[in-house]
Amino acid sequence: MEKFVIYGARPLAGRVRVDGSKNAVLPMLAAALLADTPTTLLEVPQLQDVVTMSRVLTALGADVRLEGGGRRLVVRPHGLNSFEAPAALVRKMRASFLVTGPLLARFGRVRIALPGGCAIGVRPIDLHLKAFKALGAEIRLGEGCIEVQARRLRGARIYLDYPSVGATEQVLMTACLAEGTTVVEDAAEEPEVVDLAACLRSMGARIQGAGTKVIRIEGVRSLQGARHATIPDRIEAGTYMVAAAMTGGEVFVDNVVPEHIKAISAKLKEMGAEITEYSTGVQVRARRGELRATDLKTQPYPGFPTDLQPQFMALLSVARGTSLLTETVFENRFLHVAELRRMGARIHLEGRSAVIQGPADLSGAEVHATDLRAGAALVLAGLAARGRTEVWGVEHVDRGYVDLEGKLSRLGALISREPLRAEELARARPPEPVPEWLGRHVTLPAAVK
Repeated sequence: MEKFVIYGARPLAGRVRVDGSKNAVLPMLAAALLADTPTTLLEVPQLQDVVTMSRVLTALGADVRLEGGGRRLVVRPHGLNSFEAPAALVRKMRASFLVTGPLLARFGRVRIALPGGCAIGVRPIDLHLKAFKALGAEIRLGEGCIEVQARRLRGARIYLDYPSVGATEQVLMTACLAEGTTVVEDAAEEPEVVDLAACLRSMGARIQGAGTKVIRIEGVRSLQGARHATIPDRIEAGTYMVAAAMTGGEVFVDNVVPEHIKAISAKLKEMGAEITEYSTGVQVRARRGELRATDLKTQPYPGFPTDLQPQFMALLSVARGTSLLTETVFENRFLHVAELRRMGARIHLEGRSAVIQGPADLSGAEVHATDLRAGAALVLAGLAARGRTEVWGVEHVDRGYVDLEGKLSRLGALISREPLRAEELARARPPEPVPEWLGRHVTLPAAVK
């Protein structure tokens, strides 16, 4: 087990490049199971979650290889021979559940465990199951598993009670090989959904309306593999934007689609940061101590992303005045509050809202990451705090950020990754098993060693 050691209160400066989107790549890996020929995904981030999803596909019989120096992932589905996803991996990561639709479309049957992931909320799969039923499937629940069967999938009109990203992606993939037309109403509009639809279209799917509330899918007989480059990770981009603002620095965040981060840029501008947008990046400038409080509410896209709520809470804690932050997406995404308080943040919780009084004089402390984005928030707090901060639970952060400490170091941060000492291991929380890349076909990336 490892920890980040940070010596803070240093402004960041320079240029940082954002990797491909984790939340776009994972459903595309699942979608590759729909094709009869290989699919090549470009700009793939070497992350632990990508490792886990690759292992799921391999367990199902697909051949997954990392090629081209590590940025190209090739999925060859010719050996696909199982409709039962490995329970241990599905329980480890919620996105693994996305293989359900492709397996149902290919085999007419799938057996899969109830999904797991970060402990940030219930995140029910009822919308996924509702969609499967509408498309003609029968569902059985029992012993922690779900069995879905359908002799023939038929297009249907599906209304999602909530614009769930996962449910929208599940319908897109399942309906591609269904007979007839499927219409999804109140669909998620996130850029990752649009990117998945673009990938599926390159494979031969007929999809219209992705990025709007109504998506139309015309079923086809088969799909062929394709070559597709994923969009940049807007959550990673937002994290570095907050890091620049929080430390009073000046950072150019490269490989960004400005349209995807409009809500993030707007909030930073409200707080007094200077944001300059370019065609493929964004410049962030801020003066330490001059950021202003603001109110923030998480919403489905194009609203403010829940995956940046913890990072912005850390930022609001050093802003002048009182901020109100409301979480509307996940009911349990305030696990980082206690750790930020340990560093001196003044945060009061009221149900799904947090009242943040600033500016707090953050000081270094030993803090523990409870999930991916909470870990990122604690790293940001450490960058702004006086003295030494230790962030435990690095394995959570590795799920969503490639070489976080390396990128921050190149911006001038004093941050290192260190192993826990023997006496620290005795009181550390048990880690999840760190998965390996796929044998001789790929190389273990440094981010998950």
